[in-house]
Amino acid sequence: MRRIVIDRPGGYAALRRVESADPQPKAGEVRIAVRACGVNYADGIIRLGLYESAKRLHGYPITPGFEVAGEIDAVGDGVDPARVGERVIGVTLFGGYASSICLAEDCVFALPDGLTFEQGAAIPTVFLTAWFMAHRQVHPEPGDRWLVHSAAGGVGGALLQLAALAGVETLAVVGATHKVDAARALGATHVIDKSAGDWVAAARATAPDGVDAAFDANGVSTMRASFDLLAPMGKLVVYGFASMLPSDGRLNWARLAWRWWRTPRFDPLVMTSTNRSVLAANLSFLSAEAPLLRRGMLWLLERFSDGRLRPPPVEAFALVDAARAHRRIESGQSVGKLVLLP
Repeated sequence: MRRIVIDRPGGYAALRRVESADPQPKAGEVRIAVRACGVNYADGIIRLGLYESAKRLHGYPITPGFEVAGEIDAVGDGVDPARVGERVIGVTLFGGYASSICLAEDCVFALPDGLTFEQGAAIPTVFLTAWFMAHRQVHPEPGDRWLVHSAAGGVGGALLQLAALAGVETLAVVGATHKVDAARALGATHVIDKSAGDWVAAARATAPDGVDAAFDANGVSTMRASFDLLAPMGKLVVYGFASMLPSDGRLNWARLAWRWWRTPRFDPLVMTSTNRSVLAANLSFLSAEAPLLRRGMLWLLERFSDGRLRPPPVEAFALVDAARAHRRIESGQSVGKLVLLP
């Protein structure tokens, strides 16, 4: 088995490729011969040592990765041997950057016909995060308006598709001109290119009465403006703090502290008097809610199977090039989803 290990937090050099014996499935588990594993922005935060669930739920050394796709090649006691050979998607709490992985049977799902392994590995984390925020926190209604940051990325693109399914109008904010067409292709109603001018003024001009929900993974650079753009009864959903983090793979603690200090604090009295709310989501801290996430995954895969949802654009790297993939996703220039090929 080939896998990536982070012995201790650090820069890109902390991603170390190692080889070991293939794991053996325990009772109730299947083993997946991994053909593709998803890369998420959170993986870089794990590498830096700042991802709270990695520290609290696992510790270091750690193999990052929340999702894989491949074929079942062995099963443990209590699992139907006929499952060997099935093309599947696996959802895991860490451990995904590997050529072989054992997972509980209820964390494994049939890969919809017509999807490649690369596309399958690009689905779980971003779409489950989007599904949880959209359908468990915000509850969309036809005619609502959503502001979606990082709209050409993984979670942002998933939110655009879920919004379109629900009849929701979207203001998609992207950080570069080459991402505009990608956001439109994913169903954005309006696209705002942040690199071309004042995105807040453009959002106010498009939605003068405000938005019903804003989804923000940027943190300090946009969070306050996102809240101010909410209509009465609007909800700001925070699921990341990308603008607090480095773009060169190395931590600057003074800069990080400065950005943390500048992060908005929201006054409950103001929220009460304006009927506006702040919500937050972190999928890795929902691992105890496995039945809920399984329902969400089945809901999503049904819609991938019949074409109502489409996988994001995928950019692939070899497993040994995990550091290059991290550089790419942290550059802010990628579109859709990145995967590693073991």
